[in-house]
Amino acid sequence: MDTIFALASARGKAGVAVVRLSGPLAHAAVGKFCPVPEPRHAALRRLMLDGEVLDEALVLLFAAGASFTGEASAELQLHGSTAVVARVLRALADIDGLRMAEAGEFTRRALENGRLDLTQVEGLADLIDAETEAQRRQAMRVLSGALGQRVEAWRGDIVRAAALIEATIDFADEEVPIDVTPEVSALISGLLQALRLELAGATAAERVRDGFEVAIVGVPNAGKSTLLNALAGREAAITSEIAGTTRDVIEVKMDIAGLSVTLLDTAGLRDSSDVVEQIGVERAIERARAADLRVFLLSEPGEALMLAPDAEDIVVLGKADARSGDERAVSGKTGAGIDWLIAEISGRLEGRAASAGLLIRERQRIALQRAVAGLEQAQARLGRAVSLPELIAADLRDSMRALEMMVGRIDVENLLDEIFSSFCIGK
Repeated sequence: MDTIFALASARGKAGVAVVRLSGPLAHAAVGKFCPVPEPRHAALRRLMLDGEVLDEALVLLFAAGASFTGEASAELQLHGSTAVVARVLRALADIDGLRMAEAGEFTRRALENGRLDLTQVEGLADLIDAETEAQRRQAMRVLSGALGQRVEAWRGDIVRAAALIEATIDFADEEVPIDVTPEVSALISGLLQALRLELAGATAAERVRDGFEVAIVGVPNAGKSTLLNALAGREAAITSEIAGTTRDVIEVKMDIAGLSVTLLDTAGLRDSSDVVEQIGVERAIERARAADLRVFLLSEPGEALMLAPDAEDIVVLGKADARSGDERAVSGKTGAGIDWLIAEISGRLEGRAASAGLLIRERQRIALQRAVAGLEQAQARLGRAVSLPELIAADLRDSMRALEMMVGRIDVENLLDEIFSSFCIGK
């Protein structure tokens, strides 16, 4: 296998720049520039080439089997000058057997060498992209191998059930001493309960990863755009005394209680003869219905709107600066009630995020659904008066195959290029 190298830290000036090497020639390549330290012992070294000092760097080696990739690896922690990094990379490229790494190739080797499973790879990608505390925590849970461990436990139960069923096939001409049906039935029931519970938390997990949407809904001139600007802390939307100023949906992304939230300022809901405004109203209703949470900003108590709030939605009065003593009123102009409203939004969204499972990707959810379908089919066959053990065993194998696909054991080669394309070169 080729030995690869790349800049692992961000490009541009920095205090330190890290260059990574991985592969059979990694240690020997470092040895061309300086005496190599013992594995896992950092040492300050002058990197020399043809009598020229390239840089003074901290050098760290990892033995095969004890590195991120599972291969012999090395790190050169250089001064973060673009000129220094470029010179060292050129020097490495001139060594026979070394080449620049492709996007995500270090992580791909970790997968191929059994250091990570596919769910951990996806968790690592999400950790790199994490912008909020909730996204970081969720990605760390998956990167730690929690999902892979659950899958392995589920797979073990399926293997046990399949072994019991296949024993009845192998000894079909003999009398099997024990009826395996109760144990197989119990295993399948327990698996279905666990897998369905994980699926139930998939939607919340995806929202934590991709972000929640909160739509501000109300009639024209209710103060929606002013409220959006107050929540965002900047002039994101145009405000005016003229009704119908907002025609399209305005989106502002922000962090609320560690959650990624996109606030939507929608067109004022009213019947209008203006074709453009009517399109805006239709879009407002469509986006509001699709949002995870809606804030209904009313001009007057009991005001009827073209869209009715759900039980989880927040209903408040606008322009609190013109009212007295109403706790459920807010004002984007003065800031009255804004802290209360943010607390209400965060409380509702945190409640949903708390139910998040470990499935962070659509691919994972589909694989688990296939596993559930196989188990449900096996359970149905097992309950029939005349059960066919060959078909039950096939259903269990289908379920097990779906779980193995989830963690990348089989049939995922066509997915890898797409997954690793989101990684940087040095990862």
